[in-house]
Amino acid sequence: MEKHRQKEKELAYEKIANKHRPKPKIWMNSLKAFVIGGLVCVLGQALMLMYIHWFGFKPEKAGDPTAATLIFISCLLTGLGVYDRIGQWAGAGLAVPVTGFANSIASSALEHRAEGYVLGVGGNMFKLAGAVIVFGTLSAFVIGLIYTLTGLVR
Repeated sequence: MEKHRQKEKELAYEKIANKHRPKPKIWMNSLKAFVIGGLVCVLGQALMLMYIHWFGFKPEKAGDPTAATLIFISCLLTGLGVYDRIGQWAGAGLAVPVTGFANSIASSALEHRAEGYVLGVGGNMFKLAGAVIVFGTLSAFVIGLIYTLTGLVR
């Protein structure tokens, strides 16, 4: 009997809370994420073209310095505290894989720097990145093995 009353109270509270909870601005948030994510991709494309035309990279190799530059920019903006402010406004738009991952690692390093470089910065950066690196490497190995065994690679 007591459990039933408690459940009714919880449902009544949830109903009242839902009535007063602000509604998410889904369309506006989606538009901001689309525009900011698109601008990050445009920046990446511009950097790639710069590396091809000004530094003589071949198109198939220009992606490496482009990704490194985007990672550097993301880490620099994280360190300056700008990335988080833009991220609050843009939402998922800055979660574009390279920049978002670099931001999360740099944030982790900054947060734990008081604990020292090895145990604080290094240890906590790799807690976050370790799973990505391990499973990325493992999946690349498995896919390479499948390609080799099926004769898809020459």
